[in-house]
Amino acid sequence: MTAETTGTTGAAETGSWQRGDHILWRYRSNGSDRVHICRPVTVVEDTPELLAAWMAPGTVCVKPVLSDGTPVHREPLATRYTKPRSTTLSRWFGTGVLKLARPGDPWSVWLFWENGWRFKNWYVNLEEPLRRWARGVDSEDHFLDISVHPDGSWDWKDEDEFAQAQQAGLMDTGQAERVRAAGRAAIELIDAWGSPFRDGWENWRPDPAWSVPELPADWDSGATRLRP
Repeated sequence: MTAETTGTTGAAETGSWQRGDHILWRYRSNGSDRVHICRPVTVVEDTPELLAAWMAPGTVCVKPVLSDGTPVHREPLATRYTKPRSTTLSRWFGTGVLKLARPGDPWSVWLFWENGWRFKNWYVNLEEPLRRWARGVDSEDHFLDISVHPDGSWDWKDEDEFAQAQQAGLMDTGQAERVRAAGRAAIELIDAWGSPFRDGWENWRPDPAWSVPELPADWDSGATRLRP
């Protein structure tokens, strides 16, 4: 049986995943080793230069919420990062997301489409470089992001959350400066229209035979430390 039908992965044995393998794309809570975001995805490509993974519509994911169940985005910014949190399951009802990450880059690039496969935009998610483990990849989100439009223009996103995270003590001055520097490096790549923006990924389509990966019960196991 293949990885597409079983949902298993071969990275532990081969060092890379095969097209159609199911893996977990996870994020740790800032300043902690606790996983608070977990998204089952299907491997599109895994080479020494790039990991590409597809999150299909309808995928059951793990996302953070406040301890009383309030969605994070509905909490006022002033207390968004200070109130206790938990996690909940949520089905991805939007169109799918293609995620691209190069080894060592402090960001990943996500592609979004409207219904009918009309390309919407790229999204540069600033984050810790991905750490691989047997069943997927782990990172830590850095709050600040960049939206890249089809015409190549771009905008900073979530600068208010980036500032609030620093005020809440989730990011010190040194780390904040490194994140800004990473963002500037990403903008240089955008302005030069380097990979992956020039590579035609907006025309990519998933294999219709692929199943939607399932969220395993032990989605938070296999911890990897992101930083010393």
